[in-house]
Amino acid sequence: MFSCRREQNLNSAPKDLRRKQNLRSDRRGGKEMDDFLDKLPEMDLMRSEKMTLVQLIIPVESAHRCVTYLGELGLLQFRDLNADKSPFQRTFATQVKRCGEMSRKLRFFKDQIDKAGLRCLPRHELEPDIELGDLERQLAEHEHEVLEMNSNSEKLRLTYNELLEFKIVLQKASGFLVSSNAHAIGDETELHESTYSNNGFIENSSLLEQEMRHEPLNQSGLRFISGIINKDKLLKFERMLFRATRGNMLFNQTPSDEEIMDPSTSEMVEKIVFVVFFSGEQARTKILKICEAFGANCYPVPEDTTKQRQLTREVLSRLSDLEATLDAGTRHRNNALNAVGYSLTKWMTTVRREKAVYDTLNMLNFDVTKKCLVGEGWCPTFAKTQIHEVLQRATFDSNSQVGVIFHVMQAVESPPTYFRTNKLTNAFQEIIDAYGVARYQEANPAVYSVVTYPFLFAVMFGDWGHGLCLLLGALYLLARERKLSTQKLGSFMEMLFGGRYVILLMALFSIYCGLIYNEFFSVPFHIFGGSAYRCRDTTCSDAYTTGLVKYRDPYPFGVDPSWRGSRTELPYLNSLKMKMSILLGIAQMNLGLILSFFNARFFGSSLDIRYQFIPQMIFLNSLFGYLSLLIIIKWCTGSQADLYHVMIYMFLSPTEELGENELFWGQRPLQARFCYCLWHSLPFHGCFSQNLLHSGKFTWRFQGRTYGVLGTSEVDLDVEPDSARGHQEEEFNFSEIFVHQLIHSIEFVLGSVSNTASYLRLWALSLAHSELSTVFYEKVLLLAWGYENILIRLIGVVVFAFATAFILLMMETLSAFLHALRLHWVEFMGKFFHGDGYKFKPFSFALISDDDE
Repeated sequence: MFSCRREQNLNSAPKDLRRKQNLRSDRRGGKEMDDFLDKLPEMDLMRSEKMTLVQLIIPVESAHRCVTYLGELGLLQFRDLNADKSPFQRTFATQVKRCGEMSRKLRFFKDQIDKAGLRCLPRHELEPDIELGDLERQLAEHEHEVLEMNSNSEKLRLTYNELLEFKIVLQKASGFLVSSNAHAIGDETELHESTYSNNGFIENSSLLEQEMRHEPLNQSGLRFISGIINKDKLLKFERMLFRATRGNMLFNQTPSDEEIMDPSTSEMVEKIVFVVFFSGEQARTKILKICEAFGANCYPVPEDTTKQRQLTREVLSRLSDLEATLDAGTRHRNNALNAVGYSLTKWMTTVRREKAVYDTLNMLNFDVTKKCLVGEGWCPTFAKTQIHEVLQRATFDSNSQVGVIFHVMQAVESPPTYFRTNKLTNAFQEIIDAYGVARYQEANPAVYSVVTYPFLFAVMFGDWGHGLCLLLGALYLLARERKLSTQKLGSFMEMLFGGRYVILLMALFSIYCGLIYNEFFSVPFHIFGGSAYRCRDTTCSDAYTTGLVKYRDPYPFGVDPSWRGSRTELPYLNSLKMKMSILLGIAQMNLGLILSFFNARFFGSSLDIRYQFIPQMIFLNSLFGYLSLLIIIKWCTGSQADLYHVMIYMFLSPTEELGENELFWGQRPLQARFCYCLWHSLPFHGCFSQNLLHSGKFTWRFQGRTYGVLGTSEVDLDVEPDSARGHQEEEFNFSEIFVHQLIHSIEFVLGSVSNTASYLRLWALSLAHSELSTVFYEKVLLLAWGYENILIRLIGVVVFAFATAFILLMMETLSAFLHALRLHWVEFMGKFFHGDGYKFKPFSFALISDDDE
């Protein structure tokens, strides 16, 4: 008995040992898998900078200097701790108001300098820094001086204009008065008879008839008013006079030979001299009121010629004196403005910085009892040492007895997103930020867009002739980069200059894709050797439709030039570009899904990896990944299989034989497995994760692990760091979560199909660009070049150049740019990008613009 038991124990020992070894190997395999995942790079360069929430306790005497030094450093974003207060209730509201008033004065000086046409360059020698109070006093003195000079100059200009108008009226109106006194008597006979034939009443005689009598004006009761009026008001003025006097007046006019400056607008206006003859005191009162209403200036002109000459000489003498006085006043005013203009730029910078400092100080809490300011803000982790050194230097320079307390706080809200960029990557980062700012520590699509964005653009725009034109434009912007960066550009030019490196990369990739398509303004060239095709026999001299036969190895690089003009050119290019679009689309969407894996792994969300990333990868690649594999195999083997038939019957009858559509051995069972994985990935994506949620194995966490919603600016120090802040429990609603996940699953399934179809725009736009270039080349340039007339040829070249520049290089560029933008925003970034973060906006003097005044 004992020997049997012992034998059984000996027989069972190896089984237990093997079981333990299997368990150890399984554990070792799982541990190795975990170690492998842990050793994968965390994409530190692809994510935003790590941020730290810090608190500053600054003594009052060194607060201004500390904030100023932090503004020069530009690496700390202050939080507004006084958001519940209005701007007028804050501590430094008076200082902000003073800075705003000084900004108004400086803008007034700038407008006066621009209006005077002066160009005041800043002095090259170093000027000592000026205190804010001294600057405020100087600005008040300069403003008072300039306003006084403007007032005196305006009064002198009004007087000068009045004398100038008086002189013109004297010169022009005297002609009307002389002609009225020297009228011939014989010219009035017919008018006299027709006027007095109305019932014999002499009272009904017109003023014109009375004027044409040869007796003097004062004896006949005829009076006149002379003056000057703007030309644009003349017609309405004359019509109003006619209606007010019921036609009993004579209106004479003549243009002035010189323009007169309008004091209100400082513009030269053209005026008209008029003389109105009338009779009666009532008519005189009406005419004067009408002149006042229309802004017409009336001047008395004596009837005596001697008095007219004497008055003219007096007016000319006074005009000469006023011209000298105005010139002297203008020189004195320009000298005063020049004195201000030399320091205007520095003063504006100083006031702008001071206002920004006080605006920032208003964001800090003022502790009255301890006489200190308490502030909080975000800074990059690498900048903590720099900020600490700056605060120490500010304390030393302000001779403060108490130093600044700088310490790190526990963050309970999501930090801002900060990416360090350069000239090349800044434009791409702005393109991504236009869609949405990345969540804190989320994978940054801009890093990949530096390559993928210009490449997808070039796939649609591929023509190395057009690419060279874009390259010349980009090189011009880069060559004048230093000069253009200091100039004020228009909106369109500013947009081009800001995207100069984007245009450069788009041009380089367009040249590359154009060499692959073998298109130079739609014309193919034998750049990399001869064609792989030749004529079938000697009678085929131009075999572009039939008779081509392949006789040597394929063309080394790109599309063979012999496809150009052949009968199968369009089907070949359609098939090539359509399949290439699908391959590029699947590759980019897989890249997006891989980035979603790195996001989930970084934020510690294993459920997202198991029940979102893995099912999505299986679904996408079981369907469209398999299609991409078939495309590559068909290209490599030259098979004539119908891929439409293969993909359709993969679902309709996956067990049937493929026949001539079989591309490789084992294709049918592989298709069946792909179909099985595809259908079974959907329940994992939509339902199984809900069971885990419902079983309580998942705890709601904010992505970022230690960040949650902040209710107040104060931190409860009694609560443990890993308690309520780290894990904020929420009420679980299974039905709501289930519906949300189901909608998300349906959206992904439909989105996979629509997004893949959306990448076909690469094929469509590339084909449209190629065919449009061909039309312009053949139907414009070649058609015009077929004529012997040099004028027709010149017109054809001009039309071809304009069509290329405005349609192909501007409209087509914009179209391809927008389509590439959509592919990145929707098809690529939609797989992993949340875009619900907010930008890191540090307090920096370098970021202050003129609009912040």
